[in-house]
Amino acid sequence: MAWQKAAALSELSEGGVIGVHVGATPIALYQLDGVVYATHGICTHAMAILADGFVEDGKIECPLHQALFDIKSGKALSGPATEDLRTFAVKIDGDDVLIDLDVAAASEVTAAPAAPNAGTPASDTARPRGASNGGAASEMQDPAMSAPLSITKHYAWPAEGLSRIPDWVYTDQTIYEREVDKIFHGPTWNFVALECELPKSGDFVRSNVGPTPVVVSRANDGSIHVFENRCAHRAAEFCRELSGNVSEFVCPYHQWSYDLKGNLAGVPFCRGVAGKGGMPADFETAEHGPRRLKVASHRGVVFASYSDQVEPFADYLGPEVLREFEATFDGRPLKLLGHYRHTLPGNWKLYHENLRDPYHATLLHTFLVTFGLLVAGNKSLMLMDPKGRHGVMASAKSDGKSVTADAKKEMRAYKENMTLADPRMMTFFPEFDSPWSVTMSTIWPNLIIQREMNTLGIRHIVPNGPHEFIMKWTMFGFAGDDEEMTRHRLRQGNLMGPAGFLGIEDNEAIKFVQDGMQRVPDKEHLVMLDPAVAAGSSESLISEAAIRAMYQHWRAEMGL
Repeated sequence: MAWQKAAALSELSEGGVIGVHVGATPIALYQLDGVVYATHGICTHAMAILADGFVEDGKIECPLHQALFDIKSGKALSGPATEDLRTFAVKIDGDDVLIDLDVAAASEVTAAPAAPNAGTPASDTARPRGASNGGAASEMQDPAMSAPLSITKHYAWPAEGLSRIPDWVYTDQTIYEREVDKIFHGPTWNFVALECELPKSGDFVRSNVGPTPVVVSRANDGSIHVFENRCAHRAAEFCRELSGNVSEFVCPYHQWSYDLKGNLAGVPFCRGVAGKGGMPADFETAEHGPRRLKVASHRGVVFASYSDQVEPFADYLGPEVLREFEATFDGRPLKLLGHYRHTLPGNWKLYHENLRDPYHATLLHTFLVTFGLLVAGNKSLMLMDPKGRHGVMASAKSDGKSVTADAKKEMRAYKENMTLADPRMMTFFPEFDSPWSVTMSTIWPNLIIQREMNTLGIRHIVPNGPHEFIMKWTMFGFAGDDEEMTRHRLRQGNLMGPAGFLGIEDNEAIKFVQDGMQRVPDKEHLVMLDPAVAAGSSESLISEAAIRAMYQHWRAEMGL
């Protein structure tokens, strides 16, 4: 048998279905009564993706024309489908779901003889985490695999060290859930808002700390508060608007209300009616509000943390990264210019890597290299803080004409004859106390600060599982900008964003990487460039030392 990994068992939920690829073959994986089944992932009638369908009573309903198939046998049970689904043999190895594309699942008629438990499943199925499955599949399992594995044994880092990154770092559901707990909900400062989004008392914005929805609000005394967007009663997300101004927050379900600091303020019929019903006599509203987070604001940028032990914000950044942060946020009041957001089909850490990878910037981005924003040979720096958490990719703009002939040969993206219809796009007005015309600061774990000549922006990473994240962009200027400078910042803003001259290429590259890991899984990434720098800051653009530093820190946070 040619067993191949299809997914992590932890990705499956009881009564659910997920879609994966094994090689080029789309697969639908199901878990029914603790047993895992596999069928071909595409409906035999009209090519719809079965993972988007509905599972009930052991059947999968196609989302397009509602054809029904028996999950265990693959048999087509209703029109318009007339052709059965292919099924595949399954076995469990630790947290890995393995399938054999060359072997069909046996039908229940030919199941192995029943064990003392009459419910023992057939040999074409697999039970979670080494539980007995009966038949050939369970006989093939290594008995040692039936014992639960510790996190460090199950997820072993390659022996070569930080120059290799295993695929499971980006694709495994258990790893993702551990990241939420250890990183986003750990001793980190997470960006949540700009103060200019909350100019008045009662102003609020919806935000996120990792995947967790939070509310950021300005109270009547001017203080800023961050609390989970989850009603203390029945868990409803009580704040429904993206932003606004309110005197209180009222849950739409049962009208429990919260003040601007996140305290539970009111419970309808708390004492019942006519002496009957209501909450217990000892119920205290002060003990039942949503969880409130620790808040820090620096130069108009608001951060929140789940940890009371998180270090002070300036210490968290470290002196060198703080200096670059304060070069952009230099004390001038900020002015909000607008927002946009989009979803990227990749792991959230790939975006951090992208901005600690100056090597790709000299090769992928035609606009960057042709117009001299980031070119091999420019004065440049890839700065990391001592712990490897934060980074600053910095470059001093050249005119693009000083690129050597040898460099041009290496950079296929360089287009010597490319010109701009509007040359104002490349105008740079020096306004910052910094030697750099371009800086991209990555503040662990969810913030990118963009200073590309005169266009300024915040990129807020919101992970949504191991294979997807949302990017929320906030573009800003300064309150003292005249109309001409505001128009200039907005014009240069076309460099960035989901369809920007630069951003669109990064978005595609991240998708291509995630696709490769999902379709040709269980391999490793090479991050070997610049071996003279083991991990950390480098003055060379042809370096991956910053990525190595990031994973040195990530492994420490994750206990891996």
